[in-house]
Amino acid sequence: METTLHRQLKQHYGGSGGLQEVTIDGYRIDAVQDGWLIEIQTGTLAGIRNKVRRLLDNYSVLVVKPLVVRKYLIRWNRPGGRVVSSRYSPSRGHLYDVFEDLVHMVEVFPHPNLALEIVLTEQEEHRVPAPRRRKGYRVQDRLLREITDRVRLETAADLVALLPRPLCQLASQEPVTTLEIAREMAIPRWLAQKVGYCLRRTGAARVVGKKGNALLYRIELAGPDDRTTSAASRAA
Repeated sequence: METTLHRQLKQHYGGSGGLQEVTIDGYRIDAVQDGWLIEIQTGTLAGIRNKVRRLLDNYSVLVVKPLVVRKYLIRWNRPGGRVVSSRYSPSRGHLYDVFEDLVHMVEVFPHPNLALEIVLTEQEEHRVPAPRRRKGYRVQDRLLREITDRVRLETAADLVALLPRPLCQLASQEPVTTLEIAREMAIPRWLAQKVGYCLRRTGAARVVGKKGNALLYRIELAGPDDRTTSAASRAA
């Protein structure tokens, strides 16, 4: 079932002068605007990887990936019932969370006909009881409250531009492990491993050896400019 969040983003990107829900080459496309086929992907990028790969042969494709940086939780006593509580979640998201999902797209990204737009959002999450589920609830709907920032990724260098400048300077001069990547980015080690994987698979970095059992990465491309650095810092 389509969420309100998906519908809102579809309207945002394919609204004035664009088309929505168009069938092209047997595929249902969320929106078409200014020569771009636009796919809004609120789920994992793996779900549209093969579809995007085939479309890229003949079309320019913009994949819009929303990330939640702040979430407002609304709990209902039952579907269509009454609200029993509402509050902001204490957890926060970050632009760096994109690497968790980007590992599923490095087979097709970068590509001259492909752009990824990371949309940082504040969302509402509506929950209803589901006693048989482990968490005791299910998500009934998600709504867009606000778009706080957008970052366009088109090249491997754009991935490097997401990283903190000190890390780029360090990793371009001497190899770093994912432990050092995690420390410089203030992220968990498991996420730093996905960062390293994405950089390696896209050609932004290469593995130059090992330190114990840890791979050593050296960044091959230029670091972030002032524009991208400021975008990443605003997402913090």
